[in-house]
Amino acid sequence: MIQSADIREWRNHDVVDPKGHKIGVLEAIYVDTATDEPAVATVRTGLPTRQRLVFVPLDEAVVGPDYLKVSHPKGEVRKAPSIGTDDVLPAEDEAAIFQHYGMAYEPGAHGERKLARR
Repeated sequence: MIQSADIREWRNHDVVDPKGHKIGVLEAIYVDTATDEPAVATVRTGLPTRQRLVFVPLDEAVVGPDYLKVSHPKGEVRKAPSIGTDDVLPAEDEAAIFQHYGMAYEPGAHGERKLARR
C-alpha cells in the first residue's frame, strides 16, 4: 500500500497507464476520509493553455523511478470526471468518479465526504 506521506513526494511526476503511456502529471492526492489512506489522484492533462485535472483511483498503483503507474488505461482516465486546475471537487460530484471506474461509492454514515484532498 502506498502511504499518503510517500505519494505526496511524487507531485509533478509523470502518471502512466499499465502499458507505460503517459497520462499526465500528478497534481494532488485525495484520501479516503474513513481510513486516511490514498484513494484517488488528480492528474494534470491537456495542452498548456487548456489544462484540466482528471481523477484516477490509486488501487494497485506502483511508484517507479520517475513515475506513478496506475492500473487504469490512458483512454479511460482521460474520459474520467474532471475539474479545472484551480477548482475543488464538489461533494456532490464524488460519486461520479467512483461510478466512472465501476467502483462502489459509500459516503460517511452521516453523509460526510468520502474524499479529502491532502
